[in-house]
Amino acid sequence: MRSPTVPAQASLWPFAALSASYFAHVGFFNPYLPLWLNHLGLGLLTIGVLTSLPSATRLFAPYLWAWLSDHTGHRVWLLRYCALLALLASLALWVEWGVVGLFAVLLLMFTHTSGMMPLSETVLAQRVSTEAGIDVRRYGRVRVWGSLGFLVTVLLAGAWFERHGMGSFPAWTAWTLLAVVVSVWFMPSVREPRHAHADAVSVRHVLARPAVRWFFVSLFLHVLAHIFIYIFFSLYLHELGYSKTTIGLLWAFAVVVEIGWFLTQGRWMPVLPLGGWLVLAGVVAVLRMWATAAWPHWLGVLFLAQAAHAITFAAHHSVCIAWVSQHFPGRTQARGQALYSVVGYGMAGVVAGLLGGWVSSRWGLSAVFWVATGAALLATGAAWVSARTCAPALRGR
Repeated sequence: MRSPTVPAQASLWPFAALSASYFAHVGFFNPYLPLWLNHLGLGLLTIGVLTSLPSATRLFAPYLWAWLSDHTGHRVWLLRYCALLALLASLALWVEWGVVGLFAVLLLMFTHTSGMMPLSETVLAQRVSTEAGIDVRRYGRVRVWGSLGFLVTVLLAGAWFERHGMGSFPAWTAWTLLAVVVSVWFMPSVREPRHAHADAVSVRHVLARPAVRWFFVSLFLHVLAHIFIYIFFSLYLHELGYSKTTIGLLWAFAVVVEIGWFLTQGRWMPVLPLGGWLVLAGVVAVLRMWATAAWPHWLGVLFLAQAAHAITFAAHHSVCIAWVSQHFPGRTQARGQALYSVVGYGMAGVVAGLLGGWVSSRWGLSAVFWVATGAALLATGAAWVSARTCAPALRGR
C-alpha cells in the first residue's frame, strides 16, 4: 500500500540485517534442535516436549512484550533487551543441566526470541507506511532478507552437522544470536510518541469488530494447515520413499519462490484488496494441501504444490502484516502484531502438533494432509466473511 509520493525515510538496512540474522538463527535452530537433543541421548517424549516450547511460548510471550511496547513506546529498546537476554541464555546450552535445567534454559530463550518479530514488524510497518498504508514493495525488500538468511543457514548447518556432528550446535546458537544482537543495536531507537487517539481505541474495541474476529479465525485455520506441512511433510515424504536430497530440494524450492514473491510483490498486490488476497491465499492453500494429500507419488505435482508457497505463505504473510497494521491503530499496533503471532504461530502450532500426531497415529501421515485441506477450506470461508464485513476494502499498494 504505497501512496504516489512516498516521503523520504531513513535507511532500511538495519531492518534487513535483523530479518536476515533472526531468520538465519531460526533456519538452523528449529530444524536441527531435535537432532541435537537426540545427540544428547534424550528420548522421543522428552524431545517432543522440548521442541514444542517455541509454539508454547508464542501463546504468551509476544503479547507480553507487545503490551510493554505499546505502553512505553520503547519498541527498539525492548528488542535489544530480548536479543541480549536470548544470547546470554544460549550460553547456558554449553552446560550439562539435565532435562529440567535444559527445559528452563530453552524456555528463557524462547520467551525472549518469540517476542522479537511482532516488535520488529511493528517498527518496520511504521517505517515503510504512509497515509495510504504499508508500502509493500519496500516491506518485501526487507522481508526477503529473512528468507535468504533462513535458506543459507538451513543448507550450511546441514552440511556442517553432517560432516562435524551435532556437538557444535550451541556454538551455532550463540553466533547467530550474536548477529541478531548486533543487528538490533544498529536500529534507530526513537521512542514512539503518544498518539492522540491512543486512549480512545483499545484492543478490546478492535477485536469486537466482526471483520477482525473473522480475520483471526481465518488466520488460525490457514496457518494450522501450513504447520501440518512444516511438521509432517518431511516424515510423509520419507515414508513414501523419497530421498533426503529430494526432500531438501522440495523445501529449498518453496523458499526460492517465497523470495521471488517478496522481491516482486509490489507489482501484484495492487491487483486485489487485502481481503481479496486473503481469500485467494485460502483457495490456493486448499489446492496445495489437496494435491499433497492426493498425488504424493507424482514429484512434479509436489513441486507445483510447493510453488504455491509464494501465495499461501509469502503473500498471505505480507497481507496479514498490512491488514493488522491497518486495523490496530496507534499504541495498539504491537499488540495487534503479537496477536498475529499468538493466534497464527502459537495456538495453531500447539494444535497442529497435537492433532497431527493423533491423526497420523490412527490413520497414517497422508490423513494429516486431508485434515490440512479441510482447515484451508474453512480458512477460505472465514477470510471471505471477513472481507465481506470489512469496509472500506483498501487495496494492497
